[in-house]
Amino acid sequence: MSRIGVAVSDELKKFAFGRCVIENNINTLAVLLKIIEEENISKIIIGLPVKLNFSKTHVTDDVINFANAFRNFLVSQNKLIEIILLDERLTSKLAEYHIRNSGLKKSKRRDKNLVDLISAEILLQNYLDSQK
Repeated sequence: MSRIGVAVSDELKKFAFGRCVIENNINTLAVLLKIIEEENISKIIIGLPVKLNFSKTHVTDDVINFANAFRNFLVSQNKLIEIILLDERLTSKLAEYHIRNSGLKKSKRRDKNLVDLISAEILLQNYLDSQK
């Protein structure tokens, strides 16, 4: 998990918008906290990578550990924000499909940050749609 795609919703929680992609490093939690405060975030959806047969991938445990560390960090900052792990199967493939069909130049289509950004948007939109 070297990069994290971040998406936010509109105030009515109907539409997801890709916001940014951040590097996963020592500053990640502080950067995410700043976004939480700027965007007035009330709930966090984290993509849980699983295989098509629902078994773990090579990074599933890393994501679960990250979510737990993030939850503990938020509590230490007096932020009681619900964190939900949501099945992210095929979001990257769907993002890649949209990028391929977008008319972007080939060099831009290869940008992994764009895949992460659109994947985050798709994941959040899937969550928002499931809440209707």
